[in-house]
Amino acid sequence: MAILLSDNETKVDLLNSEAFATTIVKLIREKPDSPVTIGVHGDWGAGKSSVLEMIEANFVEEKRVVCIKFNGWRFQGFEDAKIALLENIVTELVEKRSLLTKASEQVKDIFKRIDWLKVAKKAGGLAFTAFTGIPSGDLINTITSGLSKIAQDPAKLATKENLAEIASQAGSLLKEKGDSKNIPKEISEFREEFDKLLMLADVDQLVVLVDDLDRCLPETAIETLEAIRLFIFTNKTAFVVAADENMIEYAVRRHFPDLPEGSSYQAYTRNYLEKLIQVPFRIPILGEFETRIYVTLLLVGSAVGDDLEGFNKLIQVARDLLKKPWEKKALDASAVNKALGTDAGISGTALLISDQIAPILARGTKGNPRQIKRFLNTLMLRQLMAEARGFGSDINLPALAKLMIAERFMPNLFDQLAAATATSANGSCPELKYIEDIDDFVGEPTTDANKKTRKKTKEAENDEESAQAMPESSMLNGWMSSADILQWAKLKPKLSSLDLRPYLFIAKDRKDYFITSGGLGHLTTTIEKLFGAKLMVTSMSADLKLLTNEEALIVFEAVKSRILSNGDFSKQPAGVEGLTVLVKSHPELQSNVLDFLDALPLANVGTWVTTGWETSLVDQVHKQRFTELLEKWSKTDANKFVSTAAKAVLRIKK
Repeated sequence: MAILLSDNETKVDLLNSEAFATTIVKLIREKPDSPVTIGVHGDWGAGKSSVLEMIEANFVEEKRVVCIKFNGWRFQGFEDAKIALLENIVTELVEKRSLLTKASEQVKDIFKRIDWLKVAKKAGGLAFTAFTGIPSGDLINTITSGLSKIAQDPAKLATKENLAEIASQAGSLLKEKGDSKNIPKEISEFREEFDKLLMLADVDQLVVLVDDLDRCLPETAIETLEAIRLFIFTNKTAFVVAADENMIEYAVRRHFPDLPEGSSYQAYTRNYLEKLIQVPFRIPILGEFETRIYVTLLLVGSAVGDDLEGFNKLIQVARDLLKKPWEKKALDASAVNKALGTDAGISGTALLISDQIAPILARGTKGNPRQIKRFLNTLMLRQLMAEARGFGSDINLPALAKLMIAERFMPNLFDQLAAATATSANGSCPELKYIEDIDDFVGEPTTDANKKTRKKTKEAENDEESAQAMPESSMLNGWMSSADILQWAKLKPKLSSLDLRPYLFIAKDRKDYFITSGGLGHLTTTIEKLFGAKLMVTSMSADLKLLTNEEALIVFEAVKSRILSNGDFSKQPAGVEGLTVLVKSHPELQSNVLDFLDALPLANVGTWVTTGWETSLVDQVHKQRFTELLEKWSKTDANKFVSTAAKAVLRIKK
């Protein structure tokens, strides 16, 4: 497991996405003479680019089909995306069908029309956009006819030099064409010329794959879609557009800011893509079963190589299982060993890790393949770092995976574990034993750990003395009341008996968890004072401003860790007042304190979280985020007191 996973699009299908690609190819081939626009939708990292790669691979042997890929993100910032798409399509068509020799005049003419559109775009972008896009209501009532009229308005141009240059280009183009053109007529003639070019190319179909629109800036995304609209009614063309619908809706809102607010506005932004896409496909999220198989394939493939014959056999076994995921037939050790043969040595670790983390990883990542890959890459990178620094033998990979699940999806739990471990003499967290030994619960958990009816493992049943010694701890009560934390605690292996300090040390890319147990030097006194009385804390403002940004962050993390390790949030903990004064003195910590508030266990927190932060949050963006927190708290069913308090604060704000 020393090889990191590539995050690029791939033709190696580990997700059974080939079914989508095959279906889309079949649809494209069904009516080659008719234009069609197909959407491949899904969240960022869902595998849209890989589906396009598989579609392209299906057309490699098709001699009478020209398949072209266009990535708008690569052209962003260099030139107009609309023109870039037009030029890219025509250029690749010319090159792939050797049209420069047998259709040189036709090629020359269509490039002249593209040059004319470039000039029109520079001189009158609003008119061009209005014709090729979907303008709102009375955004534009007339389309400018002729570049001479456009050029008469210098306000549309950055400088007089630009005006002269564009007027010169326009005059040359119009003179060469022999008549005056307007935008609608020129675009119509461009379509006719393109139809002729397709006929001369002697192809049955032109397939254009458009990728990464959801990575583009709004204007680039809209321009690319507008260019696609030019071809919608062109025979023998098929466009496959990969994009996250939410990002396109956002781009439409940015592109047409003057649309009236309300339900009609929402419908407009939502319908923009629907009017362009005739056939939408959405890539579904991975469920727990699919995630388990995906993780197993990734881990095994990273170790043995994805070009190994045995691994390809394993992929086929996985595909057969994924055909009917509801049957939940596992990719177990026997299947892995049979496929890999003598190369199956890695399968034990891969299966163990996939079995233990797949349920929470599927839910935490919402079945997103890219996020799953990123998690596994971080896991393997940390193992490599531990080995390089000489304490690799102190790191158990399944234990590291379990801790990283908490770090990634339950940051409050992880911070509490880190605070307890960093101050422990042996690096353990005794409270973990009480939640890791619980086998199951009867009924819904409550906030009072001592009132739970629970079934224990045989070990816990035989250790009544240990069970009776369960400490009174608000932190433990909070853990016991969280179904997510209890599910996490069931993951193997158990961590309560381990020295967790090596694991925390290797997680220092996030922050240094050991500042609470030493090495604070002259900052120790400052930290202690921030836990003092309100009057003393308030008087520290001038001294806190003398701290460097790095020192202020260290102090903030130390105070926060001590607050979290206390675990009692029903009343305002000592140190909270210190945080507000520190953040007021160092505004760069505003996002840190909001992260702290957002991570608190809402079911066990007091109403103090809703007030007292106004003087510390000075930037509008952070004020807005706090308002969003208040709105979230006002709707919670987990804590009626906080909900009522948040609603009251929101009313005052309005």
